Amino acid sequence: MLLVPDEFRDQLRAAHDDAWLSAVQVQAALRAAGLRPTRQRIALGRLLFGNRHRHVTAADLHGDALDAGSPLSLATVYNTLNQFADAGLLRRISINGERSYFDTDVGDHHHFYIDAEDRILNIPAGAVALDRLPLPPDGYEITKVDLVVHLTRVAERAARQLSKADPATSAVPPEIDPL
Repeated sequence: MLLVPDEFRDQLRAAHDDAWLSAVQVQAALRAAGLRPTRQRIALGRLLFGNRHRHVTAADLHGDALDAGSPLSLATVYNTLNQFADAGLLRRISINGERSYFDTDVGDHHHFYIDAEDRILNIPAGAVALDRLPLPPDGYEITKVDLVVHLTRVAERAARQLSKADPATSAVPPEIDPL
């Protein structure tokens, strides 16, 4: 992974306050991160870094690109997101080892994951306190801790528990009398 200078990250964060990044700004950002500014990377960079911090999947960004008139393949979008993450421009968040989200905020923070909505939210700064971490194995050091807290609505959990407790009643909608 390339180390992106702090001043560049600060410029990217400041650019999030602008309504839209210009192609020239994105080109400069890509070069600073050690990436060649291709047409595809510039188009995706403008979508990712132009407005606000966000959590996206490759499918989300692919849809945004198509809506913006950039006919890119889903594979190109996915590869570009991974290249941006490897260069330190994005933060990769893996959910259950099967789905990847990409976060435009590369600063230290943790996340909530809402299972039923397949959505990620930032946990407010200072809301998580870790007072003790395990010692790493010999020859290793801890460089980062990523915490994802999975959420389920209380009503959904209660409904699942009820259906597990009495499968006969869960198969019949409440408005229909089984007799």
